[in-house]
Amino acid sequence: MVLLIVGLTGGIASGKSTVSLLLKNKGAVIIDADEISRNILIPGKPAWTKVIEHFGEKVLRDDKNIDRKKLAQIVFSDKKELELLNSITHPIIIEEIKRQLEYYKKVDEEVVVIDAALLLELGLNSLVDEVWVVAVDEKTQLERLMLREKNLSRKEALKRIKSQMPLQDKLKYAQRIIDNTGEIERTKKQLDEIWRGILKS
Repeated sequence: MVLLIVGLTGGIASGKSTVSLLLKNKGAVIIDADEISRNILIPGKPAWTKVIEHFGEKVLRDDKNIDRKKLAQIVFSDKKELELLNSITHPIIIEEIKRQLEYYKKVDEEVVVIDAALLLELGLNSLVDEVWVVAVDEKTQLERLMLREKNLSRKEALKRIKSQMPLQDKLKYAQRIIDNTGEIERTKKQLDEIWRGILKS
């Protein structure tokens, strides 16, 4: 029986994936929205077909997989294109998250984490017991994003950050806030404390 369903969210380059991995190492089951979004865009799948019908073969690599960087450049430069992509992918992602959640509710897992950058935007917080937000200041977020995406200009990086729900709005939904601005050891300590509290309760 699942004791706790957590919705884990945070802005781009906030370190949410790192926190997710740390939670996995503690024994949590992770439902990863990013992984689901990659799987639904495998060549030949319905979402892949719809994306190619709209954006054309220019977003394909030689092996027919979607070049996610090229697609990102297009959609983050045009709000309408981003909305269209979301209208193709989001319903399928939500359906798969719900399917996995129902499965884990039937098996003997203590903590299930829905790891989703757009947890709140997609209304997935209605499926969870607690929302956990991974928080960093915008300066750190910008530095990490530009370090991760070497070809991004400062302007493009800021555009990607601004395309998401502001951190202050996310924090209004949070039952727990994980400050990931500093060193990884500090983040680990926060998670250790949270985990102990969960297991006690």
